[in-house]
Amino acid sequence: MSLWWTILQTALEERLVYRGDFALGTLMRFLPIITQIFLWYAIFDSIGTVEAKPGSDIKAVQIGGFGFREMVAYYLVTMIARAFSSMPGLASGIALQIRDGEIKRYLIQPIDLIGFLLLNRIAHKLAYYAVAIAPFAFVFFLCRHYFVDGWPPPHVLVAFTASLVMGFLIGFFLEAAIGMIGFWFLEVSSLLFVYMLFSFFLSGHMFPLSLLPDGIETFVNFLPFKYLAYFPAAIFLGKIPAEDLPLEMAIEALWLAFFIIVCRIAYARGVNRYSGYGG
Repeated sequence: MSLWWTILQTALEERLVYRGDFALGTLMRFLPIITQIFLWYAIFDSIGTVEAKPGSDIKAVQIGGFGFREMVAYYLVTMIARAFSSMPGLASGIALQIRDGEIKRYLIQPIDLIGFLLLNRIAHKLAYYAVAIAPFAFVFFLCRHYFVDGWPPPHVLVAFTASLVMGFLIGFFLEAAIGMIGFWFLEVSSLLFVYMLFSFFLSGHMFPLSLLPDGIETFVNFLPFKYLAYFPAAIFLGKIPAEDLPLEMAIEALWLAFFIIVCRIAYARGVNRYSGYGG
């Protein structure tokens, strides 16, 4: 525990030193929300004009169970979820260490590769939110009127927080498992590109999954991608029925356990077939 705490503390300190751009960078990430607001306003307004009853307004229109204000709130919450679950450079970094032979140091030193990378990612997220919490609070304060029902009840906030933590771990172990493919193939960038493409659409980062046709939505709900963005946002906005929430949380925990096992097996088998040469 002392070793792991030292690694975490060192990783956190170095990130706080050289990542002073977090605050400005985080604030700039919210700028596309302005475009989304205008886009969805136009969509809801056109549907309201064509289909709504005379005298009704945009507030009465819903698409996929989301009203206009809820749609904007959804995008704001998914920004938080994706900040937790995204792992830029993790898979490609693992594959590069395998290809360049840097993986050897984890085979001769008493440090586990997966544990070391996990602690570095935890330090990264802690540093990110320690600095970026002010821009997040500022943007959410400005957009507070989009959250129609205000703050959810305490038990929903607990479930929301737990879904964010599990989403972070699922994102980590899923991408780490992709990186372990580097033990068998020299390059994983193509596989990573395919994963990122599917993740972008099927995680709900681009649009709520409830907008999908029924048959496709049912299929997508069986995949783990929704836990990276859509599921936390749906919890926060009350789109998950209370009676379904425990089961959905259990399924997310099972997906997490699955990817931990897959990552560990891939690493163990990869090390067994790895050959390192030279001094």
